[in-house]
Amino acid sequence: MIQALSKAILFLFGWHLDKNIPEEDKIIIIGAPHTSNWDFPLTLLALSALGLKFSWIGKHTLFKWPFGTFFKTIGGIPVNRKVRNGLINEMVKAFAVRDQLTLTIAPEGTRSKQDHWKGGFYHIAVKANIKICFGFIDYPTKTIGLGPTLLPSRDIDRDFKQIKAFYHGITGKHPHKESTICLRDKEIALFQNEEVKGTVVQSDDSAT
Repeated sequence: MIQALSKAILFLFGWHLDKNIPEEDKIIIIGAPHTSNWDFPLTLLALSALGLKFSWIGKHTLFKWPFGTFFKTIGGIPVNRKVRNGLINEMVKAFAVRDQLTLTIAPEGTRSKQDHWKGGFYHIAVKANIKICFGFIDYPTKTIGLGPTLLPSRDIDRDFKQIKAFYHGITGKHPHKESTICLRDKEIALFQNEEVKGTVVQSDDSAT
């Protein structure tokens, strides 16, 4: 019923749904570009229309009354971005103990233009040894859906070239707010150092 309703709402507003669905039981879906408040409800509708049961990370302030219970019911995981609370470690553990988990993350982390993406999604995927699925929302063609998947090779430059190639030409509602698809040099260096040590990276929070 919810799946059919979500499809109907998208159709009513003129959106086309790309019906590609990943086969993996455990996966991270990234969503980009993220430039508008409309991205979030449209993404929820699209994933519901695809019949995917998913979890998502959001600012803890979103979970206050009166919407807190509703957001948790639809898979929300509240995170305080001002506190370094081992988010990556917790997500890696969640993937390890669950038989099925689809985690959605907006790697831009904000609707404002930034010179980098937040790398939490990449670090979680590497440590949990799971694939990343490229979710997209293209406003000029009013198309929303899921693209190909990527199993991180641990070669950040190579992996991000593939990510950038996919999102090239996909445009957000406010193109001037789209962030540069790359990680900060500091975070890349931290990741490489932690890879050598064999420990989990404590990256920037990747909450929406």
